[in-house]
Amino acid sequence: MKIYHIAYEPTFRSLDIHFWTKCNLSCQACYTHYEKRDFGLLDDPIAGITQRTREKPPKRFLTLAEVISRIEDLEIERAIFMGTEPTLDPEMPQLAQALHHHFKCYNIILTNGLRAFDLTHIDEVIFSIKALSDKLHRDYTGRSNKNIVKNFIAIYKSGKKLQAETVLIPDYIDKYEIERIAEFIADIEPNIPLRIDAYFPVGDNPWRAATADEVEAAAKLATKSLNKVNCLTLEMKRIGEKSVRIF
Repeated sequence: MKIYHIAYEPTFRSLDIHFWTKCNLSCQACYTHYEKRDFGLLDDPIAGITQRTREKPPKRFLTLAEVISRIEDLEIERAIFMGTEPTLDPEMPQLAQALHHHFKCYNIILTNGLRAFDLTHIDEVIFSIKALSDKLHRDYTGRSNKNIVKNFIAIYKSGKKLQAETVLIPDYIDKYEIERIAEFIADIEPNIPLRIDAYFPVGDNPWRAATADEVEAAAKLATKSLNKVNCLTLEMKRIGEKSVRIF
């Protein structure tokens, strides 16, 4: 199993489970190469990441039995699978099943959607759509988005709860590209929620940070098509208690 880090948010009784796999996308602005800890553990994670060089990959991983042993005394209402790309861990479905069995918790997975995966013990999918334009998607991630589009539709048809998220990168993946993403989602179901995140500088990329006004402008365009659009800007502060590191 490729779990290298676990954090627990006491306020929300939420378990954040971080996987480290060789991601099937090569996103230029991926922050996991610069900060591997859960953001809930850090007072100002974004400021720290912008000043860092690439870190080495983790070397220690937990088995399924070790994960359960470390969390068995926690009160867990939801578990979130995240990291590089959790769907690439072949043991992920076993963990989801174990969490359902032991804690009756609500399982959420964050995915880039390139690969179809076992949804049996997943309650909600947060699906990252980098760009709708295949050319732009290839430039940013190194891969076509054709399978991603197909898998987004397939997950919706499966009946699982689904929401989308994307990142506004000024002068690159801009508000008009996000408007096109919103239109694509709305053609499937206008009540699918979309979250728009503000880009923050990572590595040697040329893009500046997205401002709150820019994210809100993108959200305004997206609401022409979608009924549920929210934003995550760089000015937003933590809600609830600071997370606790479990591993």
